[in-house]
Amino acid sequence: MTSTDSGAEAPTRLRRSVTGPLLFLFILGDVLGAGVYALVGELSAEAGGMVWLPLLVALVMALLTAASYAELVTKYPQAGGSAVYAQRAFKRPVISFLVGFSMLAAGVTSAAGLSLAFAGDYLGVFLDVPAIPAAIVFLALVALLNARGIKESMRANVVMTAIEVSGLLLVVVLGAMVLGRGDGDPGRLLELPEGTSAAAATLGGALIAFYSFVGFETSANVAEEVRDVRRVYPRALFGALLAAGVVYLLVGIVAPAVVAPDDLSASSGPLLEVVRAAGGVPLQLFSVVALIAVANGALLTMIMSSRLAYGMADQGLLPGPLTRVLPNRRTPVVAIVVTTVVAIVLTTTGSLVDLASTVVLLLLLVFLSTNLAVLVLRRDRVDRPHFRAWTPLPVLAIGTCLGLLTQQEARHWLLAGALLAAGLVLHLLTRRRSEASAAEREAARAAEGDGTGSTDRRA
Repeated sequence: MTSTDSGAEAPTRLRRSVTGPLLFLFILGDVLGAGVYALVGELSAEAGGMVWLPLLVALVMALLTAASYAELVTKYPQAGGSAVYAQRAFKRPVISFLVGFSMLAAGVTSAAGLSLAFAGDYLGVFLDVPAIPAAIVFLALVALLNARGIKESMRANVVMTAIEVSGLLLVVVLGAMVLGRGDGDPGRLLELPEGTSAAAATLGGALIAFYSFVGFETSANVAEEVRDVRRVYPRALFGALLAAGVVYLLVGIVAPAVVAPDDLSASSGPLLEVVRAAGGVPLQLFSVVALIAVANGALLTMIMSSRLAYGMADQGLLPGPLTRVLPNRRTPVVAIVVTTVVAIVLTTTGSLVDLASTVVLLLLLVFLSTNLAVLVLRRDRVDRPHFRAWTPLPVLAIGTCLGLLTQQEARHWLLAGALLAAGLVLHLLTRRRSEASAAEREAARAAEGDGTGSTDRRA
């Protein structure tokens, strides 16, 4: 049930320049990123040749939560995303802050992981440089493009998304060629790792595969910059997720059929193994495609992170300077600088797999809050039509979030807990400053009133 209302939209200080097709490509580009390019090997280690099954389960899980986002974004189209929904639903600033900070922490952690993926084996095909310095330079370049403007970033995303989709389709075509000439083994698609049950492989694999689908939630943070958001957002969201799901499933079928799962899991560039098995395509060419895919994911993630920081500051949940924008570009420059610095720091804290798992954990907490919020906010009526999810969908989504949270490892809980603890301290300090400033203003008004009153009495 979607709205076709395209009436006057709420005013915003951000530039409303994102059209429906651009939004579709934004979401598709954010979902189709390093997850499939860098983590197919990890997924093979968990699920063997049945890579396709956890990918299918993860797609269904993502669609459940996406329905909640479609309702809330079209109901409350403003920057801030999940933090705004939590504040509206639970009326507790600390909960809203922790939800927003979880999203923000997931964003910068994901960008840190993507920068390491960019500086890894794919870049190593061309340059032999230390990973950390290369990752830092990469993040700085992403920040410059982000600061230049949302329209310029979206245009870059269009080009990079087309390239990364082409790369994945190339893998599918090459894999089909290998199978067509009688090489490979389609029977591996039903093989599991030794000693692993189908249920364990599916659940464990879904936890990894879910990272490949996250990214759709970032679109909520550019809601203020989307034209006719109530009409175009649900179409772009579900269309992009389904398109990504089809591509992922094709890759998940082709890759283990062409390359043995053990070989996929042993490679840090698993799709390169498919290209190598097919022959005829320079590995350097595919490495360029993979680098562009990773770069696109990092760009879109940092767009989300900076807009989320801007939105939270605009709600008084983060320091006010984060709302400052460039006069001509109208991009949140302070938020861009701060989130980039944090991502740079995180590049030194862990591996891609650990950072990706921590991202999933943090986002599961965000999704849990959002799916609860959509049910709570059914009591809040708005004066415009909007998308409304079928009630069982957010209920099922809550169950899937809780199920995946139980599968997280202790070290990922520790890293996520440390980030949230830092966020809570920041929230308390921000609130204390706000309360102190309010008290000072009240005291000044009282003193001014006393002065006026005494003057009147003397008169």
